[in-house]
Amino acid sequence: MPYRRTENVVRHLAERERAILAAATSIAAESGMGAVQIAAVAARAGIAAGTVYRYFPSKTDLIAELIAAVAARELTAMRAAANAAPGPLSALAAAIATFSARALYARRLTWAATGEPVEPQVNVLRLDFRQSLAAELEARIRTAIDGGHLPEQDAGVAAPALIGALLEGLVGPLAPPHDEDAAAQRAAVQTATLLALRALGVIDARARGLVAQCVLPAAEQ
Repeated sequence: MPYRRTENVVRHLAERERAILAAATSIAAESGMGAVQIAAVAARAGIAAGTVYRYFPSKTDLIAELIAAVAARELTAMRAAANAAPGPLSALAAAIATFSARALYARRLTWAATGEPVEPQVNVLRLDFRQSLAAELEARIRTAIDGGHLPEQDAGVAAPALIGALLEGLVGPLAPPHDEDAAAQRAAVQTATLLALRALGVIDARARGLVAQCVLPAAEQ
């Protein structure tokens, strides 16, 4: 009779995998993607390195799952904020502001998952994340254009351009440090969101109104 895993075993395995991913994520958030090494992750999770390899055969596999988890979380947050907005322009502003706020609050992790210099195979994995962010923003831009809320433009160019600007301005090496200053973080997010809306063709007064209406997420991820 073939062995069948019990519900308790399946639950334990899932919890162990989540613990490994949580350990890897916390290391990336503290020290960058380069610090995500199997031995370090095992130590953080309180397990043997061999156990990590049972779930993730290589460091690249672990980082791939880490990036996928971060991407899923951020896209879910963007969509939830946009879907709760009353109209296409408000939805666009909410998506931009939510992404910007969460990126800034988790600055080191965001940079690790999107732009930190790493080995080529990891860089390929991160490209999917950036493309997903751009695709989500592109869909919101197209909806606003179709509804006559934005001037005609190439949304396929505008969306990745904005993602690049937001990442560079908020979490990249050229971005000013905000540390734990909540007021400075909020001001930076509002500035970035306003810049994005203006770039898309929203008139200044309307753009400022949309930014003022945005409900920014709390710093906790």
